[in-house]
Amino acid sequence: MKITMVGTGYVGLVTGACFSEVGIDVTCVDIDENKIERLKKGHIPIYEPGLEDIVKRNVEKERLHFTTKLSDTLENVDVVFGAVGTPPDEDGSADLKYVLQVAREVGRNMNKYLLMVTKSTVPVGTAEKVRAAIQDELNKRGVDIPFDVASNPEFLKEGAAVDDFLKPDRIVVGLDSDRATKIMEKLYKPFTMNGHPVIFMDIVSAEMTKYAANAMLATKISFMNDIANLCEVVGADVNNVRKGIGTDRRIGPYFIYPGTGYGGSCFPKDVKALIKTADNVGYDMKVLKAVENVNERQKSVLVAKATNYFNGDLKGKTFALWGLSFKPQTDDMREAPSLIIIKKLLSAGAKVKAYDPVAQEEAKRILGDSITYVDDQYEALIDADGLFLVTEWPEFKFPNFKVIDKLLAKKVIFDGRNIYDPDELNTLGFDYFGIGRQQLTDKK
Repeated sequence: MKITMVGTGYVGLVTGACFSEVGIDVTCVDIDENKIERLKKGHIPIYEPGLEDIVKRNVEKERLHFTTKLSDTLENVDVVFGAVGTPPDEDGSADLKYVLQVAREVGRNMNKYLLMVTKSTVPVGTAEKVRAAIQDELNKRGVDIPFDVASNPEFLKEGAAVDDFLKPDRIVVGLDSDRATKIMEKLYKPFTMNGHPVIFMDIVSAEMTKYAANAMLATKISFMNDIANLCEVVGADVNNVRKGIGTDRRIGPYFIYPGTGYGGSCFPKDVKALIKTADNVGYDMKVLKAVENVNERQKSVLVAKATNYFNGDLKGKTFALWGLSFKPQTDDMREAPSLIIIKKLLSAGAKVKAYDPVAQEEAKRILGDSITYVDDQYEALIDADGLFLVTEWPEFKFPNFKVIDKLLAKKVIFDGRNIYDPDELNTLGFDYFGIGRQQLTDKK
């Protein structure tokens, strides 16, 4: 079986490479010539554990190919996947121009039956727009070539995307023809043989499923952050509360860790897009609007704690910042809480020295020389007036607090992920501020 994957961003590259890993012949298409040439040589443009090995292995086995010309791939493929970006417009809605560009190019160049599958995260109703774009191009050509459209949303976690694809909780496929169903059943047979469920449904429901899943996870995060902030006011410990509710099977232990807010390429964009979709049909998504508001507020919590600690004046202070990416095991800086934290610290007249094991080059692209980047987590601490723990990379979880003690000018830690023990740090003479737990300080 042969497929074309249009777009070699995060979703397209992971999906294409993993399909080739299970024996499918895949051609990945992208208009970026430099990226395609690099991929042919095995150079991966994103950081994702395990992906580089899969790409190199399947390129060598000639199951994974890269090109800039979509038209050259259409003669021999059964399925075309669209995995291009859907960036948010100013009003929060998803921008479909790249999705529809792919559809139009397929319509201009196809000469036999094809199944056009949308892999990008798109609003409800996009499949019909894709169908119309393809049909419009066929009409302009004066040809009658059958085709189908389908929705196959991705559910990949950055940092664990390869495992998520090869060992999925579920595979959701939305379609409306028997011919398309048989093709997708064949495509996903390697997964169903291993016991991974494929859920077939109508196209509109599949499009909604993706947004609903991300919105639910974002809701859990914002709910827990709201509870954490209340815990501080009433004197409760959110870690105890989290354990108490997480053992309830109806709630579960996942996505109920308080912190500095969610970020990344999916949750912020998809929550906005779902709110906009509802607005367009006259429905007010009150819960999701609250989720978004809580999340934006949460990104400022650590700076507020530091401002209060330093009596409202951060001017001239220097802070060490551990972690730049929005989560561990990725270099993704999109909507990262660190960006808001840095912005607020700089606006208050403070300086920032940052370390991240993977995301520093991406941070430099976004932030330029507005902050100082160091090559070692302890180097960031030298003469700093405090430490901000923003991303819970494994190497930050068990640091040498004796070394931290010697390097910091002021022994205060603002723990945005609650990975340190407040009692232990207080015993060592540190002032400690977490999220939703007892704030331990000797400061009067």
